[in-house]
Amino acid sequence: MDLKKYIRSIPDYPKKGILFRDITTLIKNENAFAETINQIVERSKKYNFTKIAAIESRGFVFASAVSYILKKPFIMLRKKNKLPADVHSIDFELEYGTATIEVHKDSLDENDNVLIIDDLIATGGTAEAAAKLVEMSKSKVAAFVFVINLFDLGGSDNLVKKNYQVENLIEFPGH
Repeated sequence: MDLKKYIRSIPDYPKKGILFRDITTLIKNENAFAETINQIVERSKKYNFTKIAAIESRGFVFASAVSYILKKPFIMLRKKNKLPADVHSIDFELEYGTATIEVHKDSLDENDNVLIIDDLIATGGTAEAAAKLVEMSKSKVAAFVFVINLFDLGGSDNLVKKNYQVENLIEFPGH
């Protein structure tokens, strides 16, 4: 199945000059969504990991289904002030602003190898912040799996250069 045909492209969103790759058209199609989850599961099997983490919010859609299938704990990396207990927190740059993500301090420990799942990688700022949160927790990043790689924005390549394992299901130009 060609998953690319289920991704809608929206120009100038959320601001002028950004070509937004919309996954809502993929997840509303039960066959495309099932195929996406199956591909993530298959690519994930080659890595040794104890937990799955995902980046709020679209990463949750994919990671929760993969977590259920693989019977692995699911850890949420959330936006600032969304988690009620003690957190590790990191600020980072986005292509169109800044943000903060957090993880509960008791979610991960030195025995964990974490598979990080998200819907898309662009410049890689969010993914790098996620890796730093995992590492702040004394855990290791087993690999990243992204549904979409905006290859010309370099995020996936930057993660590889930093010795992270990266899987991408679909590739698009970023602009």
